[in-house]
Amino acid sequence: MLLAINANNTNVKFAVFDGDRIVGEWRQHTSAMRTGDEHAVWLYQLMGIEGIDPASITDAIIGSVVPSAIFNLRRLCTRYFNCEPLVLGEPGVVYGIKVKGDGAGADRICNTVGGSLIYPGEPLIIVDFGTATTFDVVDEEGSYCGGVIAPGINLSVEALVNATALLPRVVVERPQQIIGTNTIACMHSGIFWGYVGLIEGLVRRIGEEFGKPMKVISTGGLAPVFETATDVIGQIAPDITMRGLREIHRRSRGI
Repeated sequence: MLLAINANNTNVKFAVFDGDRIVGEWRQHTSAMRTGDEHAVWLYQLMGIEGIDPASITDAIIGSVVPSAIFNLRRLCTRYFNCEPLVLGEPGVVYGIKVKGDGAGADRICNTVGGSLIYPGEPLIIVDFGTATTFDVVDEEGSYCGGVIAPGINLSVEALVNATALLPRVVVERPQQIIGTNTIACMHSGIFWGYVGLIEGLVRRIGEEFGKPMKVISTGGLAPVFETATDVIGQIAPDITMRGLREIHRRSRGI
């Protein structure tokens, strides 16, 4: 079995693949200070709940946009799963795609690979609702063409709350109406519909500049919140990043 690890700025996501099937999937808050031993105690317990034998893990791959987290994640793999992980960005890793421009983060590479697997031959816009909200542009050949990085919605909420004296922290959710009649309702409307406007505006402008019809898919923790709010997003693909990691492992190992 393959242990795939995707370390982002907010969470580290772990997935265990048995062939093409994800048999276990968990999230942990990202902390570069968390040791390999601490990762193992937590992960062993969760694997036990799912009935997964840690000894069944034979390979591992790590994608990370937090360089300081890699050492302890690598230690987790070598000590507790007895395998040397592939780490995106290091020698020997084969993406199997063209990356245009000056490069991209590990998560965006994985999104590109995963997206081109699900929708081969189709130009894509992949909207990833993470710490930042990213828009990845993939051409019909599966190449990463660039994209957009916008502040994530939770970052925007934190900035609003921290910069104002009287506005409270609110949960991101769809309001019943646009025009709010109290402070909380006004915040809900501005945060939610303002972000919908950002999504629709950027998708439209990317499509106009690209010059061809594009399929828009979304992923990330907050993707379901916006699923029915706009018709520009065609489908949610929650496992696209992890499936991209799995495919990069296959290509790198020649499987």
